[in-house]
Amino acid sequence: MLLDPRGPRFAAVLTTVVLAIALITGSGLLVLVQAVVFAVTATKPRLGPYGLLYRLLVAPRLRPPAELEPAAPVRFAQLVGLVFAGLGAAGWLAGVPALGLAATAAALAAAFLNAAFDLCLGCVSYLALRRLAGRPLAARVPAPMR
Repeated sequence: MLLDPRGPRFAAVLTTVVLAIALITGSGLLVLVQAVVFAVTATKPRLGPYGLLYRLLVAPRLRPPAELEPAAPVRFAQLVGLVFAGLGAAGWLAGVPALGLAATAAALAAAFLNAAFDLCLGCVSYLALRRLAGRPLAARVPAPMR
């Protein structure tokens, strides 16, 4: 499956906002909600709430993408986000604010890099692991002409 790379970047913007608010407020519940978003998107990408918002509200107003990206690196990135958000939520909710702060801040930093600079750390890691395994995968491919 190939994705419009603007969709995951849009999701990263929303994730950045959610995690920034969670850090400012110290809300473990909000981090837990973001962890659920990561879990849904990693397991059922077409049902991810931020992706749905992008496809329904944003994509129809844009030109078709010039490039597409494989879904596997994005799914891997969502799993990594789930791990960090899960640790963050566990820390905040279990009364270990240092763990909540550190894990949430790490997830926020990764989301911000994707949102602001189109640098998906999870995607880059996935592609590097594929290269190390001798099964390289292209990060992006030209979109078919319409």
